[in-house]
Amino acid sequence: MIHEIVAQLDNGISTLQTLLYVDVVQPFFYRFGLMGYDEDTYDALYWVIVGVLEILVTYIALRPLEALRPIEAWSDRKALRADVIYTWIAKLGIINIAFFFMLQPLFDHWQSLMAIYNVPNIDVDGLWPGVTDQPVVSFLIYLIVLDFFGYWYHRWQHRFGVWWELHAVHHSQQQMSLWADDRNHFLDDIIQAAFFAAVSLFIGVQPTQFVVLVAVGNFMQSVQHVNARLPYGWLLERVIVSPIFHRRHHAIGYGHEGTRYGCNFGVLFPWWDMMFRTASWDPTVEPTGIRDQLPVPHGAARSYGDGLIAQQWRAFGRIAMRLRGQRNYGGVTD
Repeated sequence: MIHEIVAQLDNGISTLQTLLYVDVVQPFFYRFGLMGYDEDTYDALYWVIVGVLEILVTYIALRPLEALRPIEAWSDRKALRADVIYTWIAKLGIINIAFFFMLQPLFDHWQSLMAIYNVPNIDVDGLWPGVTDQPVVSFLIYLIVLDFFGYWYHRWQHRFGVWWELHAVHHSQQQMSLWADDRNHFLDDIIQAAFFAAVSLFIGVQPTQFVVLVAVGNFMQSVQHVNARLPYGWLLERVIVSPIFHRRHHAIGYGHEGTRYGCNFGVLFPWWDMMFRTASWDPTVEPTGIRDQLPVPHGAARSYGDGLIAQQWRAFGRIAMRLRGQRNYGGVTD
């Protein structure tokens, strides 16, 4: 059933992709002598359409919840403007898909070498014939495997000082909302895209599956950041990451400090936090952000930038300070 729905969506998006390409993109490229980019652009157009649809679905599904059941009430939403821009840039997915296809030839070559030397290849579909070769089952396996790597990737972002300064762009948002999940430093986005594209190719994810995996993961992360009280309950909250669980990760004094450099690192599922003892189930709503954003004497009244460009640029300034030994905020002392 789910496989049929995905197939129908894929056909619909592919039809729209062809129409837009033939009627809009191709004439434009021909007019300005850009036909050398037509094939790559056609492939990227699919991802762009998926991204636009994803943003629309996310907004329609989550924005009313923020209005009806907010965790925090705000009189001013200006702080969210940059996050909206981040979302459009990230959800269009150009970085992710570019790395996936750029790394594909390298992994094809690697797999050829493995075949020559009789090294067994990773084949999730063949783990349990009749079960793991079912589209829904293989999709869930890929989702869980990628989330496991996502947990450790996220912990590394908090553990290593220079890397934290990039990730701090995400944590510096003091007004959590459905737009906050894509608020990241672009260099961090590039590193993350390369990492997960490599992992996906290594475990055998196909291009169509990769698009759906990213889309599902993006939506789930938008839900986690939503400024709304959602009735997950004890059981569901231990199956998938809830807004309250993830909000604890963003809480000042809890989410990025201490001997473990924070808590609740799970990207989609809280299982890894439970397994590696980094879970905090305290539902108390705490202020979000980074400690040195607080006014003196509780913090340093540091600004992480009000707009996208300032937020990107100031991260490099913080990295320079850390390399000179002038900064150790966020619980990271490397």
